[in-house]
Amino acid sequence: MYKYTLSIFITIAAACNLPAQNQPIHQYKDHVFPNIDVTENLTYNPGSKPADANSYLFDLYQPKGDHSNARPLIIWMHGGGFKYGSKTAKGIKIWSTDFAQRGYVCAAINYRLSKNNPVFHFDELQKSCYYAVQDVKTAIAYFKQHHAEYHIDTNKIILAGNSAGGIIALQAAYSSNAELSRRTGVVDSTALLKPDDKAKIAGIINFWGGILDIRWLKNARIPIVSAYGSHDRILNPMHVDTGMYGSITIHHKADDLHIKNNIKVFEGFGHELQRHFNPLFDAGKPTQKRWLEAAQFAADFYYEILFKKPE
Repeated sequence: MYKYTLSIFITIAAACNLPAQNQPIHQYKDHVFPNIDVTENLTYNPGSKPADANSYLFDLYQPKGDHSNARPLIIWMHGGGFKYGSKTAKGIKIWSTDFAQRGYVCAAINYRLSKNNPVFHFDELQKSCYYAVQDVKTAIAYFKQHHAEYHIDTNKIILAGNSAGGIIALQAAYSSNAELSRRTGVVDSTALLKPDDKAKIAGIINFWGGILDIRWLKNARIPIVSAYGSHDRILNPMHVDTGMYGSITIHHKADDLHIKNNIKVFEGFGHELQRHFNPLFDAGKPTQKRWLEAAQFAADFYYEILFKKPE
């Protein structure tokens, strides 16, 4: 009797697991490619001065075994308050690897960092943002020009980043150089010559970043997916006299403007989804797990928008 009961239990358990095991795998939503190729220290600005060469380097992540001629590209930008960080930041490497395994091409880029102190001086942070935005626009132009070499679909380029990187992505897509010039105080004589020089991209992945002027969301219709910690004290998810509009405010304004967007809240966590944010400490495995949850949320969002075929 015991053996008979056990056999029935095993049969039922196996049957219950069948749907999960037979779930279809979708490229760009799920992990399809177990192995990736990484090419380091390429440049997206070959004409740069030798002194600035490091600021324009990128690492390219590609799914090994993918033979598509037109793949979506994510340009990843690191955080660090426009003063610190690089393309080799742990989060950037994790996200670039994760999305390459889904079938994306990922470019983790450096950009010019401030020689001053933007972390404690907001005016300097805004100026640093202006120059970083010009760099990512240079990167976009480079990848569009070299799309055949890297097998990129130029209609499916996404800007992504955490903290300062998210700020850069939002400003690049939703503000013009002229608007940024006026807001940041950077005198740029060429800005007024191009009134519509916002980045032409397919989407934004904003991990705990923000936008300098919420009114700029009227400028474009680019989808935005955001994630943030509910206890973020570095970049408040709501605008509370900080000079930066965070993820919650962006979400509500995007809804009002009927811009496709979604948002994931990590309750009880702070900046970088750490329990207690400290830039001097390396993020441990629990934090990295939350980073990957945010990545899955973003992948699901863009699969529905860019890849899912209508039923």
